[in-house]
Amino acid sequence: MENQVLTPHVYWAQRHHELYLRVELSDVQNPAISITENVLHFKAQGHGAKGDNVYEFHLEFLDLVKPEPVYKLTQRQVNITVQKKESQWWERLTKQEKRPLFLAPDFDRWLDESDAEMELRAKEEEQLNKLRLESQGSPETLTSLKKGYLFMYNLVQFLGFSWIFVNMTVRFFILGKESFYDTFHTVADMMYFCQMLAAVESINAAIGVTKTPVVPSLFQLLGRNFILFIIFGTMEEMQNKAVVFFVFYIWSTVEIFRYPFYMLSCIDMDWKVLTWLRYTVWIPLYPMGCLAEAVSVIQSIPVFNETGRFSFTLPYPVKIKVRFSFFLQIYLILLFLGLYINFRYLYKQRRRRFGQKKKKIH
Repeated sequence: MENQVLTPHVYWAQRHHELYLRVELSDVQNPAISITENVLHFKAQGHGAKGDNVYEFHLEFLDLVKPEPVYKLTQRQVNITVQKKESQWWERLTKQEKRPLFLAPDFDRWLDESDAEMELRAKEEEQLNKLRLESQGSPETLTSLKKGYLFMYNLVQFLGFSWIFVNMTVRFFILGKESFYDTFHTVADMMYFCQMLAAVESINAAIGVTKTPVVPSLFQLLGRNFILFIIFGTMEEMQNKAVVFFVFYIWSTVEIFRYPFYMLSCIDMDWKVLTWLRYTVWIPLYPMGCLAEAVSVIQSIPVFNETGRFSFTLPYPVKIKVRFSFFLQIYLILLFLGLYINFRYLYKQRRRRFGQKKKKIH
């Protein structure tokens, strides 16, 4: 008999929130699958156990389901997924206690209730981890944000020190040696800004944002800020001295090569001329800068002794007056110690960058 209506073999499994049905029909054409009044209706032309025919079945579910079944056709079967209205475990699939003859468990997907609960918890945990990663940002996003932040920081510092360098250079060509004596009043505000912002570099090194060692970065930060804020900033007598010009000019000369190098590193660019300058100009400039800073400290000692600023007397019974110049003499020792630490660190960097080329001549 052609086009006889027959019932296909149907296999089922469940999870807490959905049902899976596998209809054993191949080469299915024009499937009609719907849910009305909690009953699944299936009708399709296909090749089943009784050959090529129209196959049909109806299933009334044990509990309420959502009336939007989702199905997928493959060459050998029809897979149907039905969502339960409430997430719970069913003792059977159909409302009638007696299982229909065409219905059987799908052992390929079958889980008991405890295994299904473990699978559900694993999926929920996976979703939570995915949400957590999305909220924290992917590694690529975090890397891009870090590079953008470092690029902007180095750009701001480069612009600040460039302004100082250009301003002092132009004034020197116009005024000559006269420009030495009012350097502080001309560029001090910008130098204050740049040196306070330089604290970010030590913080970045300490928390791992950059790979710079903390000690050399901290030595340079504290050393420069001591000269700027204590030696120059608190003593008006020091602000009109020529040594201010040389200290500021050497600082800015070093930085107008260092910060652009870091900027280009953030965008994975390597300009060979700039790289060479960044790893070379410090060789003469760091000792010169250290010498200029030492001169400023030595010149400030009689000024601090005369004014008594920052000097203090130890309490009774000692009552010894401790002059600030005593600490300045200690600082002079630390200044050259800092020079040694920074020089050694920068020399290692330069050797690592340019000293790895081995000549092989046979």
